[in-house]
Amino acid sequence: MPSVSVIMPVYNGERYLAEAIESILAQTFTDFELIIVDDGSRDRTAAIIRDFEKRDARVRPLRHEANRGHADARNTGIAAAAGEYITCMDSDDVSLPERLEQQLRFLEANPDISGLGVGCLYVDENLKRLRDCHLPERHALIAFNHFLGVPLIFATVMLRREVLTALGGFQPGLNYAYDSELESRLFQSTRFKLANLPDMLYLYRQHQQPGLTDAKTRHNRRDARRELKRRSLEKLWGGPPPEGTIERFERLLPFRKLNWRERRLAKRDCKRLIDAMIARNWIDPADKSLLIAEMNRLLERASPRLWQMFCHWRRHHFGR
Repeated sequence: MPSVSVIMPVYNGERYLAEAIESILAQTFTDFELIIVDDGSRDRTAAIIRDFEKRDARVRPLRHEANRGHADARNTGIAAAAGEYITCMDSDDVSLPERLEQQLRFLEANPDISGLGVGCLYVDENLKRLRDCHLPERHALIAFNHFLGVPLIFATVMLRREVLTALGGFQPGLNYAYDSELESRLFQSTRFKLANLPDMLYLYRQHQQPGLTDAKTRHNRRDARRELKRRSLEKLWGGPPPEGTIERFERLLPFRKLNWRERRLAKRDCKRLIDAMIARNWIDPADKSLLIAEMNRLLERASPRLWQMFCHWRRHHFGR
């Protein structure tokens, strides 16, 4: 039985599929199976998969006759997986050679961690580097950023089999925010802890997306994530979040700014979020100071330029 099962869903992915498969077959860790779920493709995807199946016994093809979407394709792979650890791989991305080895080594050395992601590089369609993606490494920061930013690149997360069994996999039928929905249930369970490696071991393709259909897809994805955050906050707070809370959280992302009033409201909401996560056992109370420091860093970054200059002057002269 393989130690690791890698699940790669694909739908009409002929352009980049071979490169994605090769990046897994070239891993320094070799005790894995690669389950490729063809989700009803109508291009050359099936032929590419058959070619790799002939070349490497670790490749296991599965097929949906009709397209069923992201969550269902992943669940099909999970149901067939034999490994003690399960991870995914998008069919248009590239895993660097040491990805699986480093993740497995960390998880075996840290039995309290249920799932582990890795840092990534955003690249264009030709794998030209666009920007780095630095992810929070500790569970408390990952939970905090579930509402504020990017906590994980879920395509990179390696989970213990018992975690996915306990959670029942991805929510069937979901095409948008299927990864964030599973993240939310991981946090709500309170017994599972997540981490990210700082090493950038994954190349995440950013495609040019012209046209109305793609704009509509991006809009639907954004709305699905906002609705998921709203429901999660409602559970944490015991009632609906104040108007504008989620939008203010989003404006704490890089390159966004808050005016003075929005900054005060965002600080109020962040403090409430931290207190609620502690009360609901999402995070350890000992991590409160860590999250307060992260909150202050994000608020300063999103503040008007004059306030940033004042904070810099204060730190320089008073050390705080």
